[in-house]
This record gives sequence, structure tokens and C-alpha cells, in this order.
Amino acid sequence: MKFKTLITAMALGLGLGTAGLASAAQVTHLGGDITEEQVLAAQQAWGDALVAISSTYEAEGIDAARELAQEVIDSAYGYDMGAVLFKPTLAAAPQTFRTTPEGALAYFVGHSDEYSEDSGFALKGWQEVTIENAAILISGDVALTMGNVSILDAEGNTTTVDKTWGYHLDDEGELRIVLHHSSLPFSAEQ
Repeated sequence: MKFKTLITAMALGLGLGTAGLASAAQVTHLGGDITEEQVLAAQQAWGDALVAISSTYEAEGIDAARELAQEVIDSAYGYDMGAVLFKPTLAAAPQTFRTTPEGALAYFVGHSDEYSEDSGFALKGWQEVTIENAAILISGDVALTMGNVSILDAEGNTTTVDKTWGYHLDDEGELRIVLHHSSLPFSAEQ
């Protein structure tokens, strides 16, 4: 099942809303077959997946959440094409970068002996994801985005991160995440 179809079905089955998405302030299209709409749909699917994993964990437990997270990683990320440049928000050295699917799974759902410090970012009771792109760059079979992702938890608190995604158009015409960089916004008070 394709990633967007899987997540839409999960969201509908769990009674979830969809991620909020704003178009980019600036879109640069240097040629190729990728459209801005495809990029926005891939981002929305990622936000919906985060909420679906969190809801699945609350409703069905860690095994169901892990299974869904694995399906999301397998279908949304390009690990089958090679290493993915994945730098999660809250990962510390020596495991800052997650170039394998096992590292991504541990970050999303924790419960890993190899990544024992991961508590499971996707298990935090997320309710809604809003994505605001500063810009999108499309060139050939690659698209890059940069902006903010805001995530609402069950208590009404919002966490905002700076997010850069890189997508590659695979042989089946699906956008696959090959770059995922997330960090907390800079504060002069830090």
C-alpha cells in the first residue's frame, strides 16, 4: 500500500484530523517531473503518520505503534535506495545521525537496546501537525524544503522545530524522503 494511501486510511480509521499545511513562501522549480502539490502531499502524509503512530500507541500499545512506524519508514523514506540523511531533533552523539531504518524506527518508537536513550518521539500524544514552508526547491528528480513544523500535544502545548526535507522521485513515481533534518529553533537566550 502506498504511503499516502496507508496514512489516509489510518487517519480516517482512527478518526484523526489531517496535518495543516501552508504552501511555500517561495517555490523555485528548475525543471523535472515533481510538482509542488506532490511535495506538499508528502509533507502532509508525514504529519498524518506522526499523529497516527501516536494515536495507535495510545489505543493499541507499542507493538502496533512499532508496526505502523515500520510501515511508514519503509514507504516514506528512501532507505531501500541507500543511506538516508536523517538527523532527528532530540538525538545525541554518537547516535545523532540515523542513516539506517533501524535508527529511524528507534527514534520514532524507542524500545531499542541499540538506541537505549530514545524514548520514542512519535509516542508523545501528538494530536496535530502544521507545516509552514519557507521555500521549496525542485530540480529534476529531487525536491528540497525548509521551514517549520509545529506539533500539538494532548495538553494543548505546541512544539515547533526547524525542518529540512529532501525528497527523491523513485522508479514508481513516489517521493521518498532521503534527507530529514530537524532542530530546535535558535534562541539568543541559549
